[in-house]
Amino acid sequence: MRRFILRRLVFAVLTVLIATFLILAMSRMASDPILLFAKPGGYGFTPEQEAALRAKIGIDRAVPVQYVIWLGNALQGDLGKTILDEKPVARVITERIPATVQLALIAWFGSTIIGVSLGVLSAVKRGSFWDYVGRGIALFGQALPSFWLGLVLILIFAVILGWLPVGRRGDGFWDIKHWILPAITLGWGATAAYLRLTRSAMLEILDSEFIKLARAKGVSSSTVIWKHALRNALINPLTASTLILTSFLTGSIVVEQIFVWPGMGSMAIVAVNNNDFPILQGTVLLFALMYVVFILITDLLYAVVDPRIRYD
Repeated sequence: MRRFILRRLVFAVLTVLIATFLILAMSRMASDPILLFAKPGGYGFTPEQEAALRAKIGIDRAVPVQYVIWLGNALQGDLGKTILDEKPVARVITERIPATVQLALIAWFGSTIIGVSLGVLSAVKRGSFWDYVGRGIALFGQALPSFWLGLVLILIFAVILGWLPVGRRGDGFWDIKHWILPAITLGWGATAAYLRLTRSAMLEILDSEFIKLARAKGVSSSTVIWKHALRNALINPLTASTLILTSFLTGSIVVEQIFVWPGMGSMAIVAVNNNDFPILQGTVLLFALMYVVFILITDLLYAVVDPRIRYD
């Protein structure tokens, strides 16, 4: 187990380093950050002023040197300052994290509970009305893109019916009406994925020999389903679960743009448009850390769910 964790940690560190270096290099290839202030050689912008400005924002050296300096500062908790308004990047990101985490957790819990439950029901009631309902939800969940679903939900529930607000986060976590539509839009595809994975895994387990033996011994149907079958069928949904949560935390850009949600996704879009590389590097650093941590947790949870799995 120790060797496995050590290998994973080494790969995690390499992944974070490569991701952050690539975003720094690509930001330099996109455009010159100096253009956000003034056009070099333009009226009133002397070469001396340009050189001083490059030194101030840290782009007066080679890209590898810039990265080493940024990495050293990041290890001390200093992610630099934004280019335009010169705010600490760590504070800007910290202000946006709660909104993204709130939306991601609500969508994740809802999609997990609904998707797994419908997947079990669809497998147990194979060939019945509920099975067709479950398969229909899985089909539409994969076919409907989130941007289209979000706009349709806004049209129906906000514009036509007037039941729910169009955007913004509201006054707090318990301001439910503000996050209903964004959470449904974000979790719709994940619900379909959970349903499909759980159904296929449950069908395979329910046809296995040890389930037939348990039924022959007179074990109750609920015990067979929830204790024996579901636990053995959780490997695939468990893998998807952590990846889905991570994608919600790092990839809710479309949903945040549609519903004007003040999270990290909308912040990243603005940073890309402005080539604000300090925010981009800080965001990528946080996203990469989330991915490697959640993947490591997933690998460790395998041994808890399935005792047959052991790591050397």
